[in-house]
Amino acid sequence: MREALLTMPSPWRSVDVLETVDSTNLEAVRDPRPWRVVLAEHQSAGRGRMARQWEAPARASVAVSCVLPADGPDLGWLPLLTGMAMSEALADVAGVSAGLKWPNDVLIGGDKVCGVLCELVAGSAVVVVGAGANVDQRREELPVPTATSLRLAGAEVAREDVIVAYLGRLAALHGQWREGGEALGRLRAAYRAGCVTLGQDVEVHRPAGEVVRGTAVAVDDGGQLVVEAGGCRVAHAAGDVVHVRGASAGAPDTA
Repeated sequence: MREALLTMPSPWRSVDVLETVDSTNLEAVRDPRPWRVVLAEHQSAGRGRMARQWEAPARASVAVSCVLPADGPDLGWLPLLTGMAMSEALADVAGVSAGLKWPNDVLIGGDKVCGVLCELVAGSAVVVVGAGANVDQRREELPVPTATSLRLAGAEVAREDVIVAYLGRLAALHGQWREGGEALGRLRAAYRAGCVTLGQDVEVHRPAGEVVRGTAVAVDDGGQLVVEAGGCRVAHAAGDVVHVRGASAGAPDTA
């Protein structure tokens, strides 16, 4: 795995594989060298979005964090392109069709198989990108009924293959993001095409506790989710999205 990741022209510079750690994101923040990768067989205090705790049985999932230069045109797209990278990797190595739930969850058949947490490192020009993907968990080992794993989706794959494919796609998409212009435009279009949130009736749970209900009609050029309710459209930069059953089947906007 190290050979695959560290051979030029790969941008990755170091790969640290730990038996156990509190959080791969925290470990990456402790030494945030650009293009560093941190992997763990088990996390004792893994973290998700909205300050949630995340834990999985040892050696049953992918727990990976990496340090990326935060020098692109719009930081709002980093979490979104990270979810894209995992979705594309799972299609490549596991043959599964995965959808993107805004901003960065990866779904199989409507259930979550991967989550992402991006954190800017204070006083530096880097961001730590963490991803947790369920690979070999049985149903009883998953934290909630709305989660799934590659095993439950009928795919038997090695975690190393998922990691190599994911980091390869992440580096490529990060390069598009940094390039900006037409390259960023293609990235935005690809995300919108794979985002299953668009066209759905949703509840957006805002960080301050407010819940906004409406129809997700667009992801704007800043990566914000645009929700329409009562004839008004509001763009949301952050929030936890719930897809409401009986969602609208109408075609979403493309910008």
